[in-house]
Amino acid sequence: MRENIIQQKSYEFAVKIVLLYKKIIKQHNDFVISKQLLRCWTSIWANVEEANGGQSKKDFLSKMSIAYKEARESDYWLRILRDTQMISQEEYTTMNSLLQEILKIITKIQTTTKENIKNNF
Repeated sequence: MRENIIQQKSYEFAVKIVLLYKKIIKQHNDFVISKQLLRCWTSIWANVEEANGGQSKKDFLSKMSIAYKEARESDYWLRILRDTQMISQEEYTTMNSLLQEILKIITKIQTTTKENIKNNF
């Protein structure tokens, strides 16, 4: 079976986020921001998984679009964490690099899927 890079990368991101979430809770005793972050960040992987089980190309595209939006929101929250010094610049750089890779992959998937849908009609 062929390796699915977006599943792999979004899962890797979700695991790193859970670990970062635990650190934020422990070090900053923050439950409000960190809970929101955890929801949107882990949602990327959940929507990628749902997309792969989609009933149609349009369903697949819809779930990938949600994953993309959640990734964009994650970018916002990641910058907030950096700028409030809840995470280090190094942690930000590591997470942001992976997030930008995920955004790039999802964008390519969306473009290809839209072309496939268009060409089949």
